[in-house]
Amino acid sequence: MKKTGIMGGTFNPIHNGHLELARKAKEQYALNEVLFIPCGEPYMKAAQKVTPGKIRAAMTALAIQDEPDFILSMIEMEHQGNTYTYETLESLKRDHPDTEYYFILGADNLFQITKWVMPERIFKNCCILAAVRDDKTVADMEAQIACLWQEYHAVIHLLKTDCIDISSSDIRRKVSQGESIEAYVPASVRKYIAEKGLYL
Repeated sequence: MKKTGIMGGTFNPIHNGHLELARKAKEQYALNEVLFIPCGEPYMKAAQKVTPGKIRAAMTALAIQDEPDFILSMIEMEHQGNTYTYETLESLKRDHPDTEYYFILGADNLFQITKWVMPERIFKNCCILAAVRDDKTVADMEAQIACLWQEYHAVIHLLKTDCIDISSSDIRRKVSQGESIEAYVPASVRKYIAEKGLYL
């Protein structure tokens, strides 16, 4: 059975934290590959002005170009209207029934996932790999995992990662204020942001 990780997100822009999370998941759970899936129209960020999908996808492609087991998937970009994780997972499972999917997320999302659309259908189609980070302790995470198992029979494992204290919104702010983002994004992405004049 093939084991495929999924890194989903707005990737506005993709940063080193995303890449490190994917590497740790691949290493700790022996994944064959990791799909990076930039979301199309993120319904949870409808009120925000999100950078066009083609630009976010181009930055994602640049960030993973030297990682042979990291693959850009346009499944959500090619979807009309709002994109939902449960639909993406069901589509992937339909097309690849012989693949086990591992959805990689951070601690913050583990505590938000019941507010996503159709969480029970998300849990049915993948195993969750949750990174211990932000302001959550391992005990907090384990308590949440126990709750989700009880309510949804969700299969969730913890990822051991070094806390990378960076977010895409921080990077956008730094660019707009003329601060360096060298420590936070791959050089290829940094160059693309500069050439396109993004986030100014």
